[in-house]
Amino acid sequence: MAEAIPRDHDQYSCSICLDLLKDPVTIPCGHSYCMSCINECWNTNDLNGIYRCPQCRHAFKTKPPLNRSTVLAEIMEKLRSTELQVSESAQSLAGPGEIACDFCAGEMIRAVKSCLECRVSFCETHVQPHYNVPALKKHKLVKAAVIPVCPKHDKLLEVYCRTDQKCVCMHCLLDDHKSHDTVPSTIERNEKQIKLTDTQKKVKQTIQAKEKELQKMNMDIAYHSDSAKKAVENSKKVFGELVKLIEKKGNEVIEKIKVAEKADLDQGTKLQKKLQEEITELKKREGVLEDLLQTDDNIQFLQNFESVSSSSGSDGFPSHSFKPCCPYPDVNNLVCELKKQLETIFNQEINETVQKGSLKLNCNIKIGDKVCVKPSVETPKYLWGSVSHKSIGSVINVQGESVTVNFPEQEGWIGDVSEMELVVSADLGFPSHAYFKTGNRVRVKSSVKDPKHGWGSVTHNSIGVIKRIQGESLTVEFPEQTDWTGIASEMELINGDFSEVLSLRPGVRVHVKPTIRTPAHGWGSVTKDSIGVVVAIDGTKVTVNFPEQFSWTGIVSEMEAVP
Repeated sequence: MAEAIPRDHDQYSCSICLDLLKDPVTIPCGHSYCMSCINECWNTNDLNGIYRCPQCRHAFKTKPPLNRSTVLAEIMEKLRSTELQVSESAQSLAGPGEIACDFCAGEMIRAVKSCLECRVSFCETHVQPHYNVPALKKHKLVKAAVIPVCPKHDKLLEVYCRTDQKCVCMHCLLDDHKSHDTVPSTIERNEKQIKLTDTQKKVKQTIQAKEKELQKMNMDIAYHSDSAKKAVENSKKVFGELVKLIEKKGNEVIEKIKVAEKADLDQGTKLQKKLQEEITELKKREGVLEDLLQTDDNIQFLQNFESVSSSSGSDGFPSHSFKPCCPYPDVNNLVCELKKQLETIFNQEINETVQKGSLKLNCNIKIGDKVCVKPSVETPKYLWGSVSHKSIGSVINVQGESVTVNFPEQEGWIGDVSEMELVVSADLGFPSHAYFKTGNRVRVKSSVKDPKHGWGSVTHNSIGVIKRIQGESLTVEFPEQTDWTGIASEMELINGDFSEVLSLRPGVRVHVKPTIRTPAHGWGSVTKDSIGVVVAIDGTKVTVNFPEQFSWTGIVSEMEAVP
């Protein structure tokens, strides 16, 4: 029969005490009540000897006999037993850090609600009267928690003292906090909740920014990996066209690309992991903020606000970006350029071999000549020192196969005669334009008062780069004026006969010269301390990838290579 009993509290509840019927009795109108409840009701509400049913208000002239309903009492007993079993099985024991029900005897049943009026906590079973009894419905229920009280007055903390920044009770207002700035805890909670909500919003924005960063980084790494693979394939193809004698060099270049790729990908993986960790940390902080924002207990909220607010901001998480050390798309251009250079070198070496070394240009080197290291020499016999391919110096001594040269960068430099070549100058009687090349850095000679085509914005102090050569006519790009036209006889080379443009090629690390105040095309996000990699050279224009700005455009005369 117990299985067939409907488990509807309303059907088997006393309408007076709102609990399951105890010693149930049924009055003539058909309604049932607890015997003690109906007796108390009629004893306290007896008006002119008329007894009324509390539900249907049916009136009885005489007090009806109250006989215990045996069948209904048995049903109530079975229903209570079933409800108790279900309730006990549905409730769990209080774990570490959880609040236990103050009314459960024996086992510590986990509480689900705490009453600020009663100052006790209830499980699912014992909290029901607060939902059913009219007087208890007015009490304030919050999520189960330790109810904070004033240690001095043992009263609820209901007020926030802004002067001392702490929660106090009503008695404290008349005692230690009499003249302080105090407000109800609800008001202070609302104000601080606005601040905390703003902090939470910033954390969410930071998470979104970090997720976008991670997404962009994933794309950059994927593109970088594809570029590396293409660079490897193209390198194999180019080096495959060369003679077998340079296969070893080709394999070395490929290996370097792979090593650089691995290093870049390792860096990217670390950055990905760091970003993921930062996102996870921020989400944890967001969860803490969300838990505090969702709490119903104002006091708990206020007591935890400072610690959560001070540690939940988005500061301390710098931005990250994937910055590979080598732009692989440029490797293709470098390899092709290397092939052409090697072909030229091979042709030159073959010609010298045919002549059996009997005729060497270097045999004409003598004291006072202007010389430089051959472009084909990778590492001089006696090393570079401070000298480079673009260095031009004067010979001060020739002894056998050794030559001593004074360079602007290093005096008394010693090299091998076979490594050096003469530098053609205007003093040898060649046409004035013969020793000018596209990319040379030039300026107007100090002896020229009025250039043939006028000054424009150019002055004697202006230094530009040759863009085009047509006979005696030169087109020069100055910082003050682009496409300036002059004639070769009016111009002179700067820093010897070789331009810095010869040392600027894709892949070279460069920065803006310290002497440049404002680049011709503006600074953009670049500064004088920025160091980038050349990705393209078009005439006198150079395109550089800086960490601060990709595809930055400048002119060759403004840039210098970084060792």
